[in-house]
Amino acid sequence: MFLSFGCLLFMPISTLFLEVAKDEEGRWSGFGQAISYLSNPTLLTSFQHSLNIALWTTVFALSLGFMYAFAISRTNVKGKRILLGFAMLPLFAPTMMHGIALIYLFGRQGIVTTGLFGLFPGVDIDLYGPVGIVMAEIIYTFPQVVLLMYVALRQSDQGLYDAAKTMGISSAGRLFGITVPSIRLAFVSAGMVAFTLSFTDYGAPKLVGGQYNVLATDVYKQVVGQQNFALGAVAGILLMTPALIAFVVDQAASRKPSFSLNAKAKALEIGVHRGRDLLFGSFAYGVALVVAVLFLMMIVASVTPVWPYTFGFSLENFTFNSYTGDGFTVFLNSLIAATGTAVFGTLFAFLFAYWLQNGALPAALAKIGHFMSLLPMAVPGLVIGISYVLFFSRPEWSFFGLVVPNMLHGLYGTMVIVIVSTVLHFFSVTYMTARTALKKLDAECEQVAKTLGLTRIDTFFHYILPSCAPALLEMAMYFFVNSMVTISAVIFLYTPDTKTAAVSIVSLDDAGNIEAAAAMGLLIVLVNVVVRFLYEQLLRIAAKRTKRKGEIA
Repeated sequence: MFLSFGCLLFMPISTLFLEVAKDEEGRWSGFGQAISYLSNPTLLTSFQHSLNIALWTTVFALSLGFMYAFAISRTNVKGKRILLGFAMLPLFAPTMMHGIALIYLFGRQGIVTTGLFGLFPGVDIDLYGPVGIVMAEIIYTFPQVVLLMYVALRQSDQGLYDAAKTMGISSAGRLFGITVPSIRLAFVSAGMVAFTLSFTDYGAPKLVGGQYNVLATDVYKQVVGQQNFALGAVAGILLMTPALIAFVVDQAASRKPSFSLNAKAKALEIGVHRGRDLLFGSFAYGVALVVAVLFLMMIVASVTPVWPYTFGFSLENFTFNSYTGDGFTVFLNSLIAATGTAVFGTLFAFLFAYWLQNGALPAALAKIGHFMSLLPMAVPGLVIGISYVLFFSRPEWSFFGLVVPNMLHGLYGTMVIVIVSTVLHFFSVTYMTARTALKKLDAECEQVAKTLGLTRIDTFFHYILPSCAPALLEMAMYFFVNSMVTISAVIFLYTPDTKTAAVSIVSLDDAGNIEAAAAMGLLIVLVNVVVRFLYEQLLRIAAKRTKRKGEIA
């Protein structure tokens, strides 16, 4: 497993850094060439644009996400499960779909821009540029922020609030003295997630960026459009720098003492406060309505013949028969890639987490393994894609006149490398899920199994795996859904035979077939929703079976 990380993470990333020291013709030129690239005004402008987008997105996503999470965790708003479901919907769609929905609402021929085609006064928000990118990135990062804040806000001790009331502390005092400190870590993590995702995203700037270049789109143009790998490598490193800083800040914050519940903690009691419930309820349902409208526009875009010239209902866009479409082959490729990522990614992440926690490893080696497992979180997908192209595409390496064959070159251009890059991209979250589930297991049960003479393999299959089944399902679902919607690494690695549905959306939009692009995105959403539904049903079945066994015992 350590060898796998070396071959699939460290060696490709090292290749990226080495590429910086080469000129446009691939000759070693030292780091003077890299310095000249860094002084490139176009590159610096794109870097500044990316920072602006990420900062504004973080501010708005944190503000909206906190208020939404507060509404469904600390108020008596009705329909909390429905509200949480609407908040999670953007996770099931590629970021390009958020851009398409915004185009149909606020584009030059959008419903809002034209005032419902002349029935009302129109409003032009100048979508194509920073405004559109920020709006799309807020939609993209909003679910992650809500989920992190929601979990943190639900974990609270009612005893602290009762004591504060007894001491005469006001509501504002309880908010800033108890609530805010208790969610500090989640707030920092949510901010880092929003910043990193918006800084490194490619899909939204591609759709609604217009002439406002950002670093992610520049990386793609340099590597794919101009085959300038050296400049692409410099841009990739710039892309990775803020993500690494955010990762370090998040890890440093997680090491500081933070709020935790103990066995004596009382469940949170939400009091009656009509004004508060009305205010936050109106806000939450207003945001849910916005999400619903966005997905409604995705549906409208996919079934409209030619917007805005020919209206009506048509399923022609779902045939993908145009010269720019790839038929259902790309959709089947996505299903294959997502299934492979879910199976092998879950297996690898769980076994690695189990081995680090229960294996007979020196403490220093276990810490190195843990750090390696978290590191992919700080490497953007675009950087993984460029690194893989540079590392896997070459059949041999030359070091000071010594030619070394590249044993992994055979993976290049196959579905395997698409799966491997996606597993690596989303590995850290699933690893932490497995690690948390394993830590919750009772160590005494394993000691009893050893006393009874059961082998470690028997204990693993009859106790560890059944006990961690919900976590395994969560990991598999996370891998599957993200594999269906991601394009960041795959955009550099696909071939005509391994092209995925998410990448096809980009191709269709480039050719002006935005209706077919919307149809392809809608298929991705439907598959992800079905997978999520099956996941919920499996959890219910597992819970009923566990309850039945407990009653029998």
